[in-house]
Amino acid sequence: MRTLGLIGGMSWESTALYYKLINQGVAGRLGGLHSAPLLLHSIDFAPVAHAQHVGDWDSAAQVLRDSARRLEAGGAQALVLCTNTMHKLAPVLEEASSLPLLHIADSVGEAARRAGHGRVGLLATGFTMREPFLKERLAQRYGLEVLVPPEDTQQSLHRVIYEELCRGVLLEDSRTLYRRAIAALGQRGAQAVILGCTEIGLLIQAADSELPLLDSTVLHAQAAVDFALAGEAA
Repeated sequence: MRTLGLIGGMSWESTALYYKLINQGVAGRLGGLHSAPLLLHSIDFAPVAHAQHVGDWDSAAQVLRDSARRLEAGGAQALVLCTNTMHKLAPVLEEASSLPLLHIADSVGEAARRAGHGRVGLLATGFTMREPFLKERLAQRYGLEVLVPPEDTQQSLHRVIYEELCRGVLLEDSRTLYRRAIAALGQRGAQAVILGCTEIGLLIQAADSELPLLDSTVLHAQAAVDFALAGEAA
């Protein structure tokens, strides 16, 4: 098996899910007591979240550079950035390290293409919904038309992520908010909805949605398992 280098802590709530999903995936494929060879560098999210919200992406980039170099020095053979929003800085990681980056948008885009979806909704942090780094990759590489909620809904979804989900708080009112956002995207023609923040799947499951869900955390973890086991006999 190949060793994965996870950049986590953004937030640790979803990073813990990555650890579980990747190990479950390896065990499911190989059986017995098999588990994944992982290196995890889990950062302190508070300074990074502050940098995001004040627009200091240079400081956030330096955190990623340091993490990538630590993982490469430790023997990782690929990088898994366990967050959607920080993929805004994916080019920084690719410059800082010689390791391949398993980009989260690719796992989502490939799943959407396999399912035959052409128009998808995106629920995520405000950064990911507003900025082009994820939407453009999905459009250019996978031919997806990506719809996002209106600005006022984006703000509400963003608040839930940072003030609740990243702290392990799951509220029924917030679940209702997300359900309504999904339904509204469906009314605009979305064929599926991307859970484009790694914490959203903690709150929203298939039973909460009238549309198919593309959970970026689950799909990214599956892609990590595929990389780790490439060449292994199941």
